[in-house]
Amino acid sequence: MGRTPAIFAGILFFWAGFVASISFFEAWLKFQAPGVTLPIGLSIGKLVFTVLNRIEWVLLSLLIVLTIRHAKKFPKKFFYISSIIPAALLIQTLWLLPELTRRAEQIIAGNIPGESSAHLIFGVVELLKVATLIYTGYYTVRLFKSSHLKH
Repeated sequence: MGRTPAIFAGILFFWAGFVASISFFEAWLKFQAPGVTLPIGLSIGKLVFTVLNRIEWVLLSLLIVLTIRHAKKFPKKFFYISSIIPAALLIQTLWLLPELTRRAEQIIAGNIPGESSAHLIFGVVELLKVATLIYTGYYTVRLFKSSHLKH
């Protein structure tokens, strides 16, 4: 299997850091900058989260290719744990991001949208995804060290 576990874990840890830095820092810090109004901040957020989502799909695709190439070497527990990642990404892509984009566009247009729990749910899913990315990276490193993934 060569360097595949290290590459796999590297992608997982990079992805976790990437999402954490954007979702847990940039998302709210931009509103603290002088001159950034709510509509400007929401416009920036829409752009950043759209690009982040696309990059996440690329990273997931890379992980799927690596997993398929070496599927027989991974224990079933690995697949159960790692399945949370694409599930979270699907929920965000198909439901939460479109809902949050619609709400942002309403606010940018000067309207006040009704109550929604989409933002809270997005944050919970994001936390779950980041935790799973980190744990799956750690789990992959442990598997490699215990020789399940060697050669």
